Amino acid sequence: MDFTSHKWISNLLFCWFFIGVSCNSVEKKIYVKLNYTIPCVRLLNATHQIGCQSSNAGNVGVLHVLQTEENLDWVLRSGPNPPYMVIIDTPLFTRSVMMQLKNGSSRVAGVAVVAPNTNPEKSFSPHTTCPNQNTGLYTETYDPSLANCNTTVWNPLGNGLSYEEFGFPIFSLKDDNDTRVMKQCYFDHNQAVNGSTQYPLCAMELFSHMYAVTDTATCMRRNALNFEAEPDKVCDPLGDLNIWSSTRPINNTEKGHKKWESVVIAAARLDSRSFFYDIAPGGQSAASGFVALLAAAHALRNITQETPPNRTILYTFFQGETFDYIGSSRMVYDMEQNQFPLDLDNVHSVVEVGQVGLRADSDLWLHTDPVSRKNDSINTEVQALIEKLRLAATNLSVTPVSPSFSQPLPPSSFQRFLRARPFPGVVLEDHQSQFSNRFYQSMYDNNEYLNVSYPTDLTPDQQLEFVTDTAKALTDVATLVARALYMQAGGAEDQLVDIKADPQIVTRMLYSFLVRSNNSWFQQFVPAEHASHLKDRPMNMYIGPIQQFSEPTLPVKYLLAYLTGSVVNVTQENCQNQRQDEDDKRNKHFYNYFWVQGTAPPNSTERVGFCVRSTVRHSKAVSPAFELEQYTTADYSTWTESRWKPITGRIFLVASHELEMLTLAVGIGVLLTSLFLTYAISAKADILFNSVREPTNATY
Repeated sequence: MDFTSHKWISNLLFCWFFIGVSCNSVEKKIYVKLNYTIPCVRLLNATHQIGCQSSNAGNVGVLHVLQTEENLDWVLRSGPNPPYMVIIDTPLFTRSVMMQLKNGSSRVAGVAVVAPNTNPEKSFSPHTTCPNQNTGLYTETYDPSLANCNTTVWNPLGNGLSYEEFGFPIFSLKDDNDTRVMKQCYFDHNQAVNGSTQYPLCAMELFSHMYAVTDTATCMRRNALNFEAEPDKVCDPLGDLNIWSSTRPINNTEKGHKKWESVVIAAARLDSRSFFYDIAPGGQSAASGFVALLAAAHALRNITQETPPNRTILYTFFQGETFDYIGSSRMVYDMEQNQFPLDLDNVHSVVEVGQVGLRADSDLWLHTDPVSRKNDSINTEVQALIEKLRLAATNLSVTPVSPSFSQPLPPSSFQRFLRARPFPGVVLEDHQSQFSNRFYQSMYDNNEYLNVSYPTDLTPDQQLEFVTDTAKALTDVATLVARALYMQAGGAEDQLVDIKADPQIVTRMLYSFLVRSNNSWFQQFVPAEHASHLKDRPMNMYIGPIQQFSEPTLPVKYLLAYLTGSVVNVTQENCQNQRQDEDDKRNKHFYNYFWVQGTAPPNSTERVGFCVRSTVRHSKAVSPAFELEQYTTADYSTWTESRWKPITGRIFLVASHELEMLTLAVGIGVLLTSLFLTYAISAKADILFNSVREPTNATY
């Protein structure tokens, strides 16, 4: 190949590069990409699907900023340029507005909800009024009078939006510069003047196409078919890990019943959710309970080693409880099938810490099951446990109170244990007969709602150490729980004075889970390979599919090890190989070893790691329905999450239909003219481009 050929190739490559750069530049001039878009996604269970999605190519509509509910008429009936992409602020994100948009979906392309920087004044709970009513304890066979929240509606503020199916995408947008640009685009181009609008109009495209449809049985069947034209899978079961630890070492290798072992289960849930996929802070619904239990476990660390009670305390943190008790039902199933280091015969009683962060006064409500208490022996044990809780509250700002009338248990993991057999147990809550949480399972159940706030002049490290009023209140709850657990496990009453939760630990945990997980304290006790998972924002408590850990799972695991375990003088190699030394073959069955980052000494940037030995373990938090392949069962959770194409959103200007048709016609005309000229020139090429060429044998 000669130099001329190389030159042509170089020119061609340069042209391709120039065209690519030009196209990219033109795209940026046409579209404004939205940087912060959190979608509502599709979930499925045994009977139906819920959530939102766009079409396969995305949904496009003319922007309309909804200013009042009366303004809906423009979107649903009178507006001349449907379909519309509706922008609403938080006060209009209600069931009334959303159901009207859903019913008029032929004129609605999508909805964008502008999330405020501060919580709204009005209550908002997109969950149902009776959470987990179909998979809890109170069925028609257990007690018809208590089934389906007949006597107690736990979440009266629930509007059920999270359990509706919408045929268009719904995104959450931050109230930031992108949102202001979007609204200004509407006011500049779309706002009607004298009842009419003029082109060009501002439009938006939202893309959130979901692969799964119908129900869990359908999507799991499609997963097994594995069409080449589709993704390998279209949905995934919701699931994660349960985290547990014991005050005595338990052989984790040998499954099933442990002779002479009796345990008191201390339980809390780790998960929450909201209408939108990636915003589930779960401040009151999850964090208040598991933070109190973690603090209680820390308060019991020394005394359970120095003066061990007769029974073992088993700290359990369940995942997936929001979705029909995934974690607790799996632990009960594993105990029944001898797939857990203990079985149900080893369980003595249960103490569960629920929503305990919003006590308007000193009352802490003790909920029990009225049906199992009809058994005299169970009732006697429950009454004794209640008395221990009252005794544990001595000199604390907490007053344990029992409901004055017979009512069922609130939504709780304890219900799944009672479905297996009667156990004595109590669920601790900050409410009597309905949730005090005005933002249950919503994006507003956050640190602001729990009053975890700080003076504005504090640095992040100072905020981490600042003891808030909420931390002080939860410290008393944790102290009460720790003392009651110690007595329930057989500990002596005269030891209670030495059992106190640490408010500094509580305030650090609240900051880490609800404000900023990437902080100097959390960084100390996580392994280096997991440090990158800590974020400069609150944790998202949504459980997610089984392929990935939800955000609180591993931090809670390492935190529980740090708070209940001990630092041992072990090399990094031995620590990571689960042993004290090269000859140790036994300890790995009873203990778990973690090599964590530690802190950096003064005037140094290199951390000094250390080894933590604890009894912390994890077990599956995946519904037994997927183990048994019973995708239509009513006994276990069957929730799955659809897979989806990339989530994007952008705004741009659109011309009138007439101008688009004119542009198309001109384009077709130019094309036809070009084809005609090309044909004519090609037909006359021998005349137009003929040149006299010298004979090849010419000589000079």
